[in-house]
Amino acid sequence: MSDLNHSLYEDFPQYAARIRQLKEENETFARLASEYHKLDHSVRGLEMRNIPTSDDNFEQMKQRRVQLKDQLLKMLQ
Repeated sequence: MSDLNHSLYEDFPQYAARIRQLKEENETFARLASEYHKLDHSVRGLEMRNIPTSDDNFEQMKQRRVQLKDQLLKMLQ
């Protein structure tokens, strides 16, 4: 179980100003960041309830979260 906060600000503190800027100025970034936040919140909630990690839907959610994070990081750089 992982109760770590995977928010963009926590994982990429060096890009905090850039995250804020892109959320305001880049519609695609804002949409992806919102999807990432909602998905991360859902995954962490399920993790805290000890949902089995072998659940296919749960694994797909975690994979999508990683994909979004990678995409957002590329946009930040």
